[in-house]
Parts: sequence; C-alpha cells; structure tokens
Amino acid sequence: MKIPPYLIADNSSLEEDVFVIHTDFPRFILNVATDEIEWLDSFSQQEAEENADAIEEAVKKAYEFFDEEMKNYE
Repeated sequence: MKIPPYLIADNSSLEEDVFVIHTDFPRFILNVATDEIEWLDSFSQQEAEENADAIEEAVKKAYEFFDEEMKNYE
C-alpha cells in the first residue's frame, strides 16, 4: 500500500481541531487550529539543525496541503 505524504485527520471529541499528518521523515502531526506540532520521529538537536530546511519545508507543505484540500471541499 502506498501511503500519501500528507493526510488530514479529525476527531469528534476535539471538534475545533483538524490535523495534518506527515508520513515521511520527519514524521509529525500538525494541529492546524493551534499550530502545535507533535513529532513522531526522534532526532537530536544537531540533526534538527542539519535538517532545518527540510523540516521547515515539510511544515510549509503541510499547511499548503490543508489549504488545497479545504478548497476541494468547497
């Protein structure tokens, strides 16, 4: 099974929150409503610094993915 790099998720007990899940490294769950990120991969401070551009790009693309998906629902 091929899993897309970004998925949208929600939960009926968290009515105001919508999440984007990034399935590639660095894996994370982004709460679009609060801008909180839960990292699913562990990496050191040095690794975070070395991959800062990739991390920033993945988060940026998560927001873009969310915006595009919401346009599709309208």
